[in-house]
Amino acid sequence: MLEQILALAFGYVLGSVPFGLVLTKLAGTADLRGVGSGNIGATNVLRTGRKDLAAATLLLDALKGTLAVVVAGQFSREAAIIAGLGAFLGHLYPVWLRFKGGKGVATFLGCLLGLYWPAALVFVAAWLATAAITRYSSAGALVASLAVPVALLLFGVRDAAELFVALAILLWFRHGENIRRLLNGTEGKIGQKSAPKE
Repeated sequence: MLEQILALAFGYVLGSVPFGLVLTKLAGTADLRGVGSGNIGATNVLRTGRKDLAAATLLLDALKGTLAVVVAGQFSREAAIIAGLGAFLGHLYPVWLRFKGGKGVATFLGCLLGLYWPAALVFVAAWLATAAITRYSSAGALVASLAVPVALLLFGVRDAAELFVALAILLWFRHGENIRRLLNGTEGKIGQKSAPKE
């Protein structure tokens, strides 16, 4: 039980670091929470016009999931899975930002890389195909998150499949506003700049 609690706490602390917000503040851009969707993730960083910061945010948000899983995995497979859950929850609900975090896409991918990297290729392929067709990052993330548990079951990695079912549900929940905008045609497309919120 102690190992599980420590794994969850370790993952949460890593996951809760808001790299998008930190990088944009250091770069002196507008407050990320007042731009576009107000989200702290890479897609919204891209709306500031800084592709370099968006790429760095994507990388770091993914790596915090990977690091949580890999470090905790030195103790046990169960610890790795719990740490992955912690990292994802930390990104979505960081205590430092009053539990208002990101959507979790990059951290989802980072956890997947650490637990079973072949399924990460499925995620990337599904995201790229959907995003190329629709030009919506959110649509790519939603489709890719559904593909992952199926792929993990087909690969025979049942424990990770169970985790990613839970993560996919959380990811869809956090994308509720995106889903509504996709349905009414007002979702921002990839690379589209948005004016700061009023």
